[in-house]
Amino acid sequence: MIARKLEKTISNQLFKGKAVILVGPRQVGKTTLLEELVRHSDRRVLSLNCDEPEVQTMLSNTNVAKLRAIVGNNELLLIDEAQRVDNIGLTIKMIVDNLKDVQVVATGSSAFELRNRQNEPLTGRKFEYQMFPVSSGEIIDTFGLLEEKRTLENRLIYGSYPDIVMHPEEARRYLTDLTQSYLYKDILSLDSLRKPQLLDRLLRALAFQMGSEVSTNELARTLQTDGKTVDKYIDVLEKCYVVFRLGGLSRNLRTELKRAKKIYFYDSGIRNAIIQQFAPVNFRNDMGALWENFFISERMKRNHYDGHYCNSFFWRTTLQQEIDLVEECDGAMTAFEMKWNPAKKVLFSKSFLEAYNVKETVTITPDNYLEYL
Repeated sequence: MIARKLEKTISNQLFKGKAVILVGPRQVGKTTLLEELVRHSDRRVLSLNCDEPEVQTMLSNTNVAKLRAIVGNNELLLIDEAQRVDNIGLTIKMIVDNLKDVQVVATGSSAFELRNRQNEPLTGRKFEYQMFPVSSGEIIDTFGLLEEKRTLENRLIYGSYPDIVMHPEEARRYLTDLTQSYLYKDILSLDSLRKPQLLDRLLRALAFQMGSEVSTNELARTLQTDGKTVDKYIDVLEKCYVVFRLGGLSRNLRTELKRAKKIYFYDSGIRNAIIQQFAPVNFRNDMGALWENFFISERMKRNHYDGHYCNSFFWRTTLQQEIDLVEECDGAMTAFEMKWNPAKKVLFSKSFLEAYNVKETVTITPDNYLEYL
């Protein structure tokens, strides 16, 4: 069993008068976390799985009296796959407002649907957390530092979903299942997406451009569609936890690129599965991009789990000066450059250092990355 960072965080937020919402992609470990909450709780627990049609019907368009009857004398109500229930936000709001002794913990695989259906009803009534594939910190907590170091290259290729971490010999099969059953079937079930071939081609284009600046207009021309459609598909891919954007920092210098963006994958294994590229690190020509994607996604996990709030950017100018990752916290900035080869020298742009309040510059390599995670 992998020790997840959010288990303690969520346990500490229970019975404080608010619902706990846990969102993230399928197979990332949300249901397992609920099971751990049950195992360690001395409260009376009711678990509802919204994949079951009768549970969906029971929780849809309900009222306070029916909810009292459903919950009974239970104190901890766990609602798994909550996004499948119509008006789930309103249902949870009624429980929070009227069943004061009941703690709701709800999970959802699709932020697109869960957030759209809950945002207004649950304003001020929820703690919300995002769950990611297994982090380096969680691997250290569970298996130790030696295992984190030993499995690093494997995770760069096959990613960090729990099943893959626990069963690396089955990595390709798990990734095939994930990409076929989640990336396409679940995403295309959304009403706004009706072109599976376009989704497939867009994902491949984003996979090959990982770590590079992305132009919506160029993607649209390549895919023979329009920019609005590309933006809509990328937006849904973000809300379904496949990719995330990193915007360009543009404030103080005329040469800085405005409205620039890069797109990274939450999990490198998903990215490699999309292009069917599982060659070992010594035989790859994309290790720079893989290492950059790995560290930025791991840093994002670390910041989210530790409650470290900051703004994240990349920086680039028309003169081709670039910094992979810039974090701004309380007005001070930390600049990161990622290099898979520890011997490679890095010089940080003098114009950047003079234009901004830079607290620290760091070159991230396989030798020191854990110091920043």
